[in-house]
Amino acid sequence: MAITELDRRRISSWCEARVPADLRDEILVSASFRGNSAVITERRPPWREDFGPEWSSRRIAKLTVDPAVNTWILYATDRNDRLLNYSRDIGVGVSLVEILAELQADPTAIFWG
Repeated sequence: MAITELDRRRISSWCEARVPADLRDEILVSASFRGNSAVITERRPPWREDFGPEWSSRRIAKLTVDPAVNTWILYATDRNDRLLNYSRDIGVGVSLVEILAELQADPTAIFWG
């Protein structure tokens, strides 16, 4: 089962609010959706001309919902872009609101440094 349209809008709105409008030419935070998961990505413009015009991107987190019990799981990424079950290790994750609050607060500095 896929993420509901309401939850997609919540996640997309959260991403948009993460970066002030006047800084969006320097950094973007966006979400992509597939099935029951959303991937939060940070994008930045090239910092050197010889790297070309493509923006770089870095996966920040993955949010997955288990529709059977309506529980969300938050994954962080390590330096090799492997997924780590942050919800299990920290003990958070029931509602999307809690997951987004944890991602925003980032008390362990694993998501935003």
